[in-house]
Amino acid sequence: MKKTLEVINELKEKELIKDYAIGGAIATLRWTEPFFTRDLDIFVILFTEPNEKNLIILTPIYEYLKKKGYTNWDGHKIIIEGIPVDIFTADELEKKAIENAVETKYQGAKTKIMTPEYLIALFLRAGRDKDIRKIQMLLTQTKVDKTKLMRILNEFGLKKKFEEFRKKYEK
Repeated sequence: MKKTLEVINELKEKELIKDYAIGGAIATLRWTEPFFTRDLDIFVILFTEPNEKNLIILTPIYEYLKKKGYTNWDGHKIIIEGIPVDIFTADELEKKAIENAVETKYQGAKTKIMTPEYLIALFLRAGRDKDIRKIQMLLTQTKVDKTKLMRILNEFGLKKKFEEFRKKYEK
């Protein structure tokens, strides 16, 4: 994982991305008890905006990785140092999550990890069964700033969805 993060950091150093943070299950693991996951979700803020056809161009990122020898794919995930990596361009909620991510180190490699409050909002929005389980883990296994969470949920129109979650899953 350390070498994978070093390659991701190179994308920022080479100005192929403006910023990034780890999200998804790996980020959840930072805040909860261990569970199995096999891929690394990286959310990125690009320097460039979508083109005239509203397409987001990731070609420079993948060309850079290809030149470094990373040409193997697992579905839509690129394998970097043995780790399947999913690169997502950030929407407005994800940009806020990146901007507010916690800086940390993994085996000496600098990285940023989304906070529990933003992870909950992102998982709530996705709403898959596995996301609901991660929300439950975050709410019970780590300290969640409820004021910050409610502000995020209100800002991104997720308050009602959270209330429905609480009715269904918190007993």
